[in-house]
Amino acid sequence: MKISTFLMGGLLVTPVFGALEFKDTEGKHLDVVSDGKVVVRYMYEHDTSTKETHHETYKPYLHVFDAEGKKPITKGAGGQFTHHRGIFIGWSKVETGGKRYDRWHMKGGDIVHQKFARKEVKDGAAVFTSVTHWMDGAEKPFLEEERTFTVTEGKFGGRVMIDFHTKLTPVNGDVFLKGDPEHAGIQYRPANEVDKKKTKYVFPNGVTSVKGVKDMPWAAENYTLDGTEYGVVHMNASTNPKGTVHSAYRDYGRFGAFFEKEIKKGESLELDYGFLIVDGAVPAVGKIDAIREKWGK
Repeated sequence: MKISTFLMGGLLVTPVFGALEFKDTEGKHLDVVSDGKVVVRYMYEHDTSTKETHHETYKPYLHVFDAEGKKPITKGAGGQFTHHRGIFIGWSKVETGGKRYDRWHMKGGDIVHQKFARKEVKDGAAVFTSVTHWMDGAEKPFLEEERTFTVTEGKFGGRVMIDFHTKLTPVNGDVFLKGDPEHAGIQYRPANEVDKKKTKYVFPNGVTSVKGVKDMPWAAENYTLDGTEYGVVHMNASTNPKGTVHSAYRDYGRFGAFFEKEIKKGESLELDYGFLIVDGAVPAVGKIDAIREKWGK
């Protein structure tokens, strides 16, 4: 067992965390569990047997659960903008081989989990890698992704810290990731039941609106579900492509980092982001700055 403190309702509390472990519902989802409670759930099913199941499973994403491990505080299929799901990645205009694919709205092809290349609990962290194929309309891959999540509890004063590393590699020819801040990038989407009147965003000192601002080290959000407030700090590594802009202003809470980038055949693009989850409001700006510095990416 390990003991740490984290913010809940603006107060520091000291919960007791259990050892992290995996629980795989084969072909459906992979849970990271602590003391019997689900911390996060990776949704990797791909079922094309019906129109409905295909819609629900056309791409993998990560759900974040509440402190009791009973329900997600992130969004799944359906609701407002059904393609917004948990922690997810995609671009609305992906160009390769003279064709363009939409891997944001998920039109004309899926992102399909192939296998887990890694599942390991080490030094108090649960780490897993999902290999995915970004498919064209003929169900042939044009991009291979190695998507790695590292999940820890109590780190940086939060309840859950999620490190997201992805490696994108063209399969056949050059791939150009294009879109706009509203329809591309690496995003976080709160559950559909979010109280839109209570959604608030927090930015580094000197930033009052993210529009026109590039390469912020982080953006944060407070959102409310059924009267309970949650906070998310979305951290952007300094090694990520320059010219990154954030979309962080929608009342339904979808926010994240966007850039455009060409990946040459034979090369790979590697990206790093962090998601600090707190119960209650996010820390003050100065404390977030310190957390981002300790994160060190």
